[in-house]
Amino acid sequence: MDKQTITIYDVAREAGVSMATVSRVVNGNPNVKPTTRKKVLDVIDRLDYRPNAVARGLASKKTTTVGVIIPDVTNLYFSSLARGIDDIATMYKYNIILANSDENEQKEVQVLNTLLAKQVDGVIFMGNKITEELRAEFSRSRTPVVLAGTVDPDGQVGSVNIDYKIATQDSVATLINNGHKKVAFISESHDEPINGQYRLEGYKEALKEAGLDYDESLVVQSEYTYKVGEAVFEQISKAGATAAVVADDELAVGVLNAALDRNISVPNEFELITSNNSKLTDMTRPQLSTIVQPLYDIGAVSMRLLTKLMNKEEIDEKTITLPFHIAGKGTTKEN
Repeated sequence: MDKQTITIYDVAREAGVSMATVSRVVNGNPNVKPTTRKKVLDVIDRLDYRPNAVARGLASKKTTTVGVIIPDVTNLYFSSLARGIDDIATMYKYNIILANSDENEQKEVQVLNTLLAKQVDGVIFMGNKITEELRAEFSRSRTPVVLAGTVDPDGQVGSVNIDYKIATQDSVATLINNGHKKVAFISESHDEPINGQYRLEGYKEALKEAGLDYDESLVVQSEYTYKVGEAVFEQISKAGATAAVVADDELAVGVLNAALDRNISVPNEFELITSNNSKLTDMTRPQLSTIVQPLYDIGAVSMRLLTKLMNKEEIDEKTITLPFHIAGKGTTKEN
């Protein structure tokens, strides 16, 4: 028998039971005699039967599938979030379709529509900002959407994050308290709300509280890659920076190594705090001091929120802020 054409009917016939009984076995329904269950499972194993998720979806109007849009699958920040999403999805018996959007706004919309065409029951979006086009697609679709590590300044879409403004403010204040008057702030584009509306505001607030002037030459917008670390460090050095808060760990490693390559002592002559506490922070020497975001939990909580939305459960709060702390490792002086 061609395994491509094996159906629930074939399994039922071979096992000598009804299709309803096979369906109960496949779906883990306990109301099946142990002997019958074993007989059906033996046939399923012998025929290598795979339940058709699409057919089951048509019958139940649910595909038990969730789409996850990730901007850069190689970035440890997003892959850590994805791990949390996947574990909770498995717990609630949802399958994941992971789609990479390459940090491209047009591709984000295209990928979203592809997932919606696959009849996913819900979507978790990880991206840098919610464009008007993307927001329109979210609104038009009746499919629930949750943002993970992504902020909706309008609060229309459910989201899970830390308080990026306070986290940055605390990081800058730590460096100022260590004696630095010129602290650089390095992030991606300020068009992205997390950077331009939250982190930058936290940076300015820390300067204001310390009575320091805001100096544009100490604020750098950069892509999040290791290779640009050299140029970024050169730029902030020329501006007189003796410390920096960096919004991405891979970029922070590039900045750190650029300093070390110039025989600058870290943390004695230059201090650095990064933002994600990915495993990269433990791989460098010295280890990177960092804001500790609960990356796995952001993913896990966003998936749990999505299950509530998909099942139309009551929700207390759809904008969820998780706690953070700052871990002083090897790139900041001990106080």
